[in-house]
Amino acid sequence: MEYKWTALSVTTVGALLSSIQSSALLIALPSMMRDLNLNFFYALWIILIYMLLTVTLVPTLGKLADIMGRKKMYNTGFAIFGVGSLLSGLVTGKGSLAGNELIAFRSIQALGGAFLMVNSTAIVTDAFKKGEVGLGLGVNQIAFITGFTIGPVVGGILTSISWRWIFFFNIPIAAFAVPWAYFRLRDVVEPTKEQGFDYAGNALLAGALTALLLGLTFVALPGLPFSMVIGMIVASILMFVGFFIVESRTRYPIIELSLFKHRVFSLANGANLFMGLSTGAVTFLLIFFLQGPYGQSPFSAGIMMIPYGLGFLALGPISGCLSDKYGARILSTLGMLISAIGLFLLSTITYKVPYWKLAIYMTVMGAGSGLFSSPNTNAIMSSVPVNRRGMASGIRTMLRNTGSMLSLAVTFPFLLSRTPLNQLMDIMIYGGGVGQGFNMAAFEYGLSLAFLFSMGVALVAMVFSALTPHGRQLEVNPSDIA
Repeated sequence: MEYKWTALSVTTVGALLSSIQSSALLIALPSMMRDLNLNFFYALWIILIYMLLTVTLVPTLGKLADIMGRKKMYNTGFAIFGVGSLLSGLVTGKGSLAGNELIAFRSIQALGGAFLMVNSTAIVTDAFKKGEVGLGLGVNQIAFITGFTIGPVVGGILTSISWRWIFFFNIPIAAFAVPWAYFRLRDVVEPTKEQGFDYAGNALLAGALTALLLGLTFVALPGLPFSMVIGMIVASILMFVGFFIVESRTRYPIIELSLFKHRVFSLANGANLFMGLSTGAVTFLLIFFLQGPYGQSPFSAGIMMIPYGLGFLALGPISGCLSDKYGARILSTLGMLISAIGLFLLSTITYKVPYWKLAIYMTVMGAGSGLFSSPNTNAIMSSVPVNRRGMASGIRTMLRNTGSMLSLAVTFPFLLSRTPLNQLMDIMIYGGGVGQGFNMAAFEYGLSLAFLFSMGVALVAMVFSALTPHGRQLEVNPSDIA
């Protein structure tokens, strides 16, 4: 077997593992909350801690992958992810004790997931020759979305046994993947000879991102002092300023700011950030709608969201291949336009909408995301020297996940402004409809505003994609950026 297919098969397992876990956990969360007596805030942080840590860790791990080699880092990721999964499934106690344990063990899982995320794209880009990278990235995207699509089914089946099997499910896969990756992967690109590491830059960037994301997340939660939010945002700004000063002076920066001088890299990453901001909350918004006004159980809601993934699968592989031939600009621009149309259609839904119509809206939304993702990733990864692909992958993942977290923080207040938090909690935990006193019109209005906001952000991502230079400008030499 050619090495490129070996590399693709190994990274595909990682993509499947992480994506199945993400969507299956959403289905298991209500059962977990009831069994462990967890309140809404613990449930929220069981989800958010994974996202927060992957955002803050991927730039550091991307840089380390360039220095130490991607094979070693990827293997480590599988092992850590498996350990975090085992510990999460073995949580004991009730209430705050169980909640704190789960958050801690999900943090370990997030560390492993960050190792996998940041190296997967770089490994595929290294393994495929010029003109085929889009194909490899497209297949990788298929694996991720396939996992996300079947995750609700897997989650429903495993939760019927116990929510703990959502985590135990990962262990045999990780146990198989670690030796397979160890013996089959190799470092196509030699690690750099750099010996220095930017400790100050790492600390400042992690602190700035953490303060920013926590501050904006707390805005969405009622009852927290506004002064705390302002303090975190101010602290974030100060640390970002310090980070840029350090990065401009250090010999071994965690993020080479000169990379952003290349228009393809900077504009494609801008589109990537706003794409995450426009779509990151869609799954959560649809869950609240399906389990609330639409009257579905958590498992049924997960099944009903499958068209979203199918839309992605329909165009994801095609867009990857086409981007190798025609470049990223047209495809990614068209993808964000279709996503914006899908978000507008979703803004019109009410509890009376027939499911076939809702399925079409979700398919349109997913198709737009599928058309955008592989070409955009291809543009970013093809615009940097081979010895900076780990760093580029870290930046890309950081920006996408930052956008997704901000999406939750920005859109959730649209729902909270119309529907009390305790009613939203009941929808998340129990599903099956809404109780007496629930203001259906107010909820649907808040939901519509959230989708319309997301549509506006998708159009911003479309503009960034349209401004990205044509595919022929993606081919660069290290001297162009160094």
